[in-house]
Amino acid sequence: MSNAKNFKLKNLFLGKSPFIPAPEKEINEIRLQKVPYLHFTREYESIADEIDSAHKKVMSKGWFILGPELELFEKEFSKYCGVKHTVGVASGIDALILVLNAWGIGPGDEVIVAANTYIASAFAATQVGATPVFVDVDPNTFNIDTNKIEEAITEKTRVILPTHLYGQMAEMERILEIAEKYNLKVLEDAAQAHGSSQSNKMCGSHGHAVAFSCYPTKNLGCYGDGGIIVTNDDDLQQTLLHLRNNGSKTKFYYDYVGYNSRLDEIQAAYLRIKLRYLDKWNHNRKELAEIYNQDLSNIPGLTLPTIGRNNEHTWHVYCVRVLANRRQELIDHLTKNGIGHNIHYPMPPHLQNCYKDLGYKQGDLPITEQITEEILSLPLCPFHTKEEIKIVTKAIQQFFA
Repeated sequence: MSNAKNFKLKNLFLGKSPFIPAPEKEINEIRLQKVPYLHFTREYESIADEIDSAHKKVMSKGWFILGPELELFEKEFSKYCGVKHTVGVASGIDALILVLNAWGIGPGDEVIVAANTYIASAFAATQVGATPVFVDVDPNTFNIDTNKIEEAITEKTRVILPTHLYGQMAEMERILEIAEKYNLKVLEDAAQAHGSSQSNKMCGSHGHAVAFSCYPTKNLGCYGDGGIIVTNDDDLQQTLLHLRNNGSKTKFYYDYVGYNSRLDEIQAAYLRIKLRYLDKWNHNRKELAEIYNQDLSNIPGLTLPTIGRNNEHTWHVYCVRVLANRRQELIDHLTKNGIGHNIHYPMPPHLQNCYKDLGYKQGDLPITEQITEEILSLPLCPFHTKEEIKIVTKAIQQFFA
């Protein structure tokens, strides 16, 4: 392998762009960690032959956009989720935007969004000209508090957009009841919930439309950007097929003001391979999460994740809560011991500079604001070993002792 190719692959599987070289110091720091936050290289190595073969197959055919790999992946993912239709698009946020656009959501409309979420959930509403309305979250699951949704509904509300955070679903039965009562659409942000289920129904099969991200860190991730929309609505699927392809039904003829947002053939081929491993990888995540649950239980000052009623958690993130005045101390302790970590997310969307015009202020959504001061994500992916997770738990035990 050439040095140039090796450098690109090295950066790619560290989660960095192959075209913007990562600082060597940062790469070395990741290499030197006893337990990095994620293991991209191990994932690739475990399926390298299949990935390389799929890449070669697509390249040899010379068909890179809207081809057979995408068509097959869409059929396979529909079957996996138990739905009629899958539409592959360029990213998770595009998946949200395209659905809102297809439903005619725009200026003057309001979209209810969980306050504790990645900001793309809110951005999607903003991008189509609608206004995101943030609702505080359940202090146990961190998902949208269904008891607070109705008080946020106005005559302008058109959509409820819950996020299935960290790998477990929001309370879909209650959300759908509210939506039916007020004649609203439900668009689920399932970027972190591939393979999750609730009441024995797969994520993707509950709401009117469900958007998945396939960013590389996700449970089902590309080696680049990608997104998926699933739905049982025939008309919505047809509209989305045209919207994603520049609004075109027939080449050079346009019925919609559309988007250039297509899941490309190479990424679709990669996802077809990874989909076959998704359940196994999610099972690995669950086994590692159980080690955390056992080893870190009953530690004063440390709160472990809570699994919601009827939920099958797929542990996209293992997120604990630490008293705010001790979180940075614990982060420093983990860093000193060569253990990766993350915070999902350090500042909620309603307090971000970009949403100053919405008029939210500190204290408006107290549960979310408290959570952001306390949460800490620990290393967890299918390719961590049990021994590595034990290193993390031992370090945390030492810290609190």
